[in-house]
Amino acid sequence: MPRNAFVEFGLSGEPGTDAFWATARGPVSVPADDGGWTTLFLWRGSEASVDFESWSEPVPLRRWHDTDCWYAEVRMPRRLRVTYQFRTDTAAHADPFNPCGAGGDRSLAATPDAPAQPHWPALGPDDVLPLPRTRIRWSSERLGGRRTVRVQPVGGGGPLVLLLDGDDWLYLHPATTAFESAVAQGESPPVTLAFLPARDREAEFACRPGLWEAVRDELLPLVAESGVPADPDRLVVAGQSLGGLSALYAALEFPDLVSRIACQSGSFWWTPDALESADPLGGPVGGTVATRLRESSPDLSGLRIAFDVGEHETRMLPHCELTESLTERAGATVRISRSPSGHDRAGWREALLRDVVWALG
Repeated sequence: MPRNAFVEFGLSGEPGTDAFWATARGPVSVPADDGGWTTLFLWRGSEASVDFESWSEPVPLRRWHDTDCWYAEVRMPRRLRVTYQFRTDTAAHADPFNPCGAGGDRSLAATPDAPAQPHWPALGPDDVLPLPRTRIRWSSERLGGRRTVRVQPVGGGGPLVLLLDGDDWLYLHPATTAFESAVAQGESPPVTLAFLPARDREAEFACRPGLWEAVRDELLPLVAESGVPADPDRLVVAGQSLGGLSALYAALEFPDLVSRIACQSGSFWWTPDALESADPLGGPVGGTVATRLRESSPDLSGLRIAFDVGEHETRMLPHCELTESLTERAGATVRISRSPSGHDRAGWREALLRDVVWALG
């Protein structure tokens, strides 16, 4: 990068000076020759890299002469929203020049052509998210151990929305705030959110009945006893990755319990031995769920399911596309969309909000 070339990105002042840092912001994108974008990431301090969630390998930063200014110009495709962080030898850090974060050590970047996410507020690394007041202490005999499930009525409460990987939607991405905004603007009916944390994702979200027996027989009665307005007869299950796999498995095995699903980037490559493989996604297309759908010919006419997967998840797409097709062929009411992201909650969060509303009909 030639001297003072940061001007191309709308930054002024000599890089590394106090005047430069006073107006620095990031990341900043400019059009690239291939129709994508060149995005500038800035870091003040010592040697570091910028690490992306699922989309790219880490990119080492370059130093601007002998200053404390480190930077990377990253080529990005059209329509991308991605989670990233800066990594030094000792720690991971959010981007101090980016007001849009996800927890204390991550930030969100979006190319200028990525669709807006109007209901999700910009949160800095020091912002503390409000937590639902209602806490259910769940000691599960079927699953073992204790966990805390937080429950929040939005707009007075309504259909119960079970958010798998609930801690991510409490502490990294403010689902309650997003749903409150959508309800206030008439884009969502009132709902009651239940944030279900996972203790062992690989065990609990695999195609096994234990989790869903425990939800049916243990958790839902506790929600009913909590006094929070909630309608479990209109239950929506929202899951991502292995959580999305588990949600569709529940609809196959427990149709009286689960008939409305918002599924983002479901791990439909899963087979019982896939995680032990050097290439988990390299097995049979659609994995165990596709085999189940083909061989048992279930009647899914009572299922309403929204599928979403990231545009940039190239290896996930065949698994998801086959599962989508087989589910629709079995009679389910299906919605299919693609988010401008990789395997990343930066993209899943808008699909979560939109698809929960759709699943409720």
